[in-house]
Amino acid sequence: MIQLSDNIADYLRANFGSEFLEKYEAYIYQDFTPYIRIPGNTIQQESIATGLSRYGIQLENIAGVPNAYKVLSGIEKAGKTLEFALGKYYIQSLSSMIPPLILNPSETDITLDMCAAPGSKTTQLSELMNNRGTLYSNEVSVNRTKSLVYNIDKMSITNIGVLQMKGELLGKYFPNYFDKILVDAPCSGLGIVQRKQEVSNWWNKKQAEKIGDTQLRLLISAIKSTRVGGEILYSTCTLTLEENELIINKVLEKYPVELVEIELPVKSHPGFVIYNGESLNSQLSKTRRIVPWEVSSEGFFIAKLVKTEITEKLKSDNQNKSAVELLNAKDRNMKKHLSEIEARYGIPLSDLNNYRYLKKGNDLFFINKNWKRPPEAYFIRIGTKFGLIDKRGNAYLHTISALHFADLITKNIVALENENELQIYLNGGIIKKDYSSYGQKIVKFNSIVIGTAVASKDGLKSQFPRAMRTHEILI
Repeated sequence: MIQLSDNIADYLRANFGSEFLEKYEAYIYQDFTPYIRIPGNTIQQESIATGLSRYGIQLENIAGVPNAYKVLSGIEKAGKTLEFALGKYYIQSLSSMIPPLILNPSETDITLDMCAAPGSKTTQLSELMNNRGTLYSNEVSVNRTKSLVYNIDKMSITNIGVLQMKGELLGKYFPNYFDKILVDAPCSGLGIVQRKQEVSNWWNKKQAEKIGDTQLRLLISAIKSTRVGGEILYSTCTLTLEENELIINKVLEKYPVELVEIELPVKSHPGFVIYNGESLNSQLSKTRRIVPWEVSSEGFFIAKLVKTEITEKLKSDNQNKSAVELLNAKDRNMKKHLSEIEARYGIPLSDLNNYRYLKKGNDLFFINKNWKRPPEAYFIRIGTKFGLIDKRGNAYLHTISALHFADLITKNIVALENENELQIYLNGGIIKKDYSSYGQKIVKFNSIVIGTAVASKDGLKSQFPRAMRTHEILI
């Protein structure tokens, strides 16, 4: 256990008072309260919640926060279940679920998640958009982008294009463009010390102010990237005024934005309008701060802004431009491949026509047909994995798309007979038994689609993705 540093204690005492500091210290040494987010409608959520009970995982629905569940017991198993491996739910703090809910994009909004990795809020934004329309997810770090793409794939998201750019530069490339932007900015983490006590080792006010400079540049870029009338949701998981109210105060002074009154589904407090005895913009009372022990989750700051006037377009040097062609389902080659998929798996062509396709080498990706992009493309990834083209030019499904179309698949299905076969499949092995026909199959266990495999004279060879094979999957 790491003791709370004097730097943090002195800061909290000076800005929030001694009683706040006492409650903060008491809270961070308590056990972390875990939550999960279960996508889908009420029936689908209840089905997953009921299924998790067989692992000893007991859940409690959180009133007012759609899809949110508190884990009452069994958290040590929550990241090891078959359901988790298949992307049926996401482990995410309750407070972290609030910013996407307040931004609340629809499938008609062109939406940007500016600091998207590892993907908790991005996948939630997609769910709010019904996995349709246009969502761009940006992450500057190469390693963090890998985790972002992994979670997009695992959650079967089909409305995201992934960018890998400095968020501060996006205003150049997408001027006055987006309807809604989430800026969940990197921060000094005073709201998450309970879970990441190592923050106490390095935190100091100067470091927070330095991070604040980056946060300000990100928010300015978001303002320049938003269309007039568009909305920006700024959030951090820290408590400092330097990274929250002072950032918003600066943009209110210089940029055409106004704060929007918001109501959170959890207890929160208005932002400060005085700092070190000096008055700040009175609009800051419209921002909200979540105090961790009041919601049994993390501390957060949330502000919603609306852009009131157009901002100057900056000249783009078109770096990172990459030409990609999205194929319509009626493209001659794609039509052939999709007809093969319909014939082989029974997925109706009318459903496959709801997507556009991208071919990279022999790999196929798919994204919903209403996804939009500007003339200049900077994406390192568009959509999620659909399938591949073999040496003979035949199309086959990827496990990710098999999970996505699970309810529509009616042909070439094999059912695993026991947990031993399931374990072999999840480990990427070969199930040694004879099959009446060869070729790619859709694999089910307990009537649930879990992926694809190839049947041959040697048996059934698993195609469960290596990235989804966690160290241990409970059955």
